[in-house]
Amino acid sequence: MADTGDGIKIIADNRQARFLYEILETYEAGLALRGTEVKSIRQGKANLKEGYALVRGEEVWLHNVHISPHDTAGLVNNHDPLRTRKLLLHKDEIRKLIGLTEQKGLTLVPLKLYLKKGYIKLSIGLARGKKLHDKREDLKRKQEKREMERAMKR
Repeated sequence: MADTGDGIKIIADNRQARFLYEILETYEAGLALRGTEVKSIRQGKANLKEGYALVRGEEVWLHNVHISPHDTAGLVNNHDPLRTRKLLLHKDEIRKLIGLTEQKGLTLVPLKLYLKKGYIKLSIGLARGKKLHDKREDLKRKQEKREMERAMKR
């Protein structure tokens, strides 16, 4: 969990998404959570790796994001780790997402889960899948950057 200086504490980061997808736009969304989910997220027990979001009707739903069950809660009161969660966005943002995901075939991918002023927020990205050659170019650029930094240190 990283704490940035502006009151934002990052709980989970999906770094793999930036490698697999080209992020076109990002949105900040709230999450409809249960009490034990909030406790687990505050402890840093969340994983965005295989998550995605879908627009159904006039609502956006988050799928396949794992939030571990809370330690001290009983089995009856605890939550399902992979349950579908509702994302809270403005109606005009949802309408825009409906058009973009249906017409252009873009995907909604969770990028970061963080605490902002005590509220749990999720940064989602409107993404297009990268081709294999794009991934290779990114890796090549990353390697060249590392080599330049090593040369500068010497």
